[in-house]
Amino acid sequence: MKRKITLIVCCFIGIVCLLFASAYYLMNARSFQIFGGLTNQVETDELVVALTFDDGPTEKVDAILALLDDYQAKATFFLIGKDMKNNPQQTRKIVEAGHQIGNHTFSHERMIFQSQQFIKQEITKTDQLICEAGYQEEIDFRPPFGKKLFGLPYYLSKHDRETITWNIEPDTAEDKLAYVQEKIEPGSIILLHPMYDQSGEELQLLEEILQLLTSQGYSFITVDELQNL
Repeated sequence: MKRKITLIVCCFIGIVCLLFASAYYLMNARSFQIFGGLTNQVETDELVVALTFDDGPTEKVDAILALLDDYQAKATFFLIGKDMKNNPQQTRKIVEAGHQIGNHTFSHERMIFQSQQFIKQEITKTDQLICEAGYQEEIDFRPPFGKKLFGLPYYLSKHDRETITWNIEPDTAEDKLAYVQEKIEPGSIILLHPMYDQSGEELQLLEEILQLLTSQGYSFITVDELQNL
């Protein structure tokens, strides 16, 4: 009897561990989710990639736009609603420069274990601010920290919106430029975080990526343009 109880307990613990492991995988997966569409890169033979910037806008927008202009590059900015509210002029500069703006929620809270009402408010409030800045194109969405589980993909699928992630994140590597050189391929989506850069390293990395990939014949387009190839 004791052996039977022990076996049942072990099986229960095993199932719980498997469920937690599965949830962790789904939460962090960059190329898979249960509901709706997800794009982390696009298959193409064209030498094009999408630069994407998360967070902000902040005063760093001017420097970012100047670098992009130097290389005739277009990019996608996934902006936070509360930052747009505090820096509306920076949002308008991005729009006026012809770049794509995406939704990165209003508060930048992790979008897991959240109610559908909370998810709706986070997305719709940010959509409204993007539209108020003069952006008139389709608004892509990227979850904060790339984390999603069930509720967020379900909400997005009901509203015919995809999750946009990435397949290249230089911040995860020690030698960031070498990492980009190793991982880059046509149709890649690159994630950078220069908005709160105090050291200047992220802006320097952006310039180095622009130099490197331009020298290899790559062009920089928006996520929306990449998806429509």
